[in-house]
Amino acid sequence: MPHPLDAFPAARKWPAQYPARLQLYSMPTPNGVKAAIMLEETGLPYEVHRVAFERDEQRSPEFLALNPNNKIPAIIDPDGPGGQPLPLWESVAILLYLAEKTGKLLPADPARRYETIQWLQFQAGGLGPMFGQLGFFVKFAGKDWEDKRPRDRFADEAKRLLGVLDARLAGRAWIMGDDYTIADIAAFPWVNALFSMDGARALVGTAAFGNVQRVLDAFLARPAVATGLKVPAAPAG
Repeated sequence: MPHPLDAFPAARKWPAQYPARLQLYSMPTPNGVKAAIMLEETGLPYEVHRVAFERDEQRSPEFLALNPNNKIPAIIDPDGPGGQPLPLWESVAILLYLAEKTGKLLPADPARRYETIQWLQFQAGGLGPMFGQLGFFVKFAGKDWEDKRPRDRFADEAKRLLGVLDARLAGRAWIMGDDYTIADIAAFPWVNALFSMDGARALVGTAAFGNVQRVLDAFLARPAVATGLKVPAAPAG
């Protein structure tokens, strides 16, 4: 009997060994690991498929049929709303979906729920884009550009955003206080990437953001985070 996943070209390119599980198509980038960490935190069974950037698989027809924006992560939940398979892309949308599916890591109280979503959007519209652009100028081709004004623009904005986050975390265990939420899962993979980048640390002055470092350390100490940061694993050999 045909399985519902058979309708998706991505599932044909990356065959599922466990088709009843949620299917994750990803790479261990700051955006990609958000979904893996969330799945580890919630305990949902999932199967991961490595979308190999070195083979440009994110631009393959099969992946584009799943995500026309050719970005990871993407998922197919064979048991989506109404029992129908649900394809979904954009890491923030995936975090919200998984939180609502499991009833975990998103406050039930409406006011706190929207406050959490507010900080989720702070990551999506601020931390991710700015930290990613700064990484280009520090780590990749941008480091060779003689004109440093573009690099400095992103460095200044990254510093400002870290200041906002640091102030928010003063006296708080997590972004939402005592409650660890999807806002933390969205933000701290990007913070970790920035704080791990040699050139960026000095450029932004990460040592000045003690609250951010404290919460980052707590985030990295979580077993689900330690596992999720390595999903999918690098190919053998």
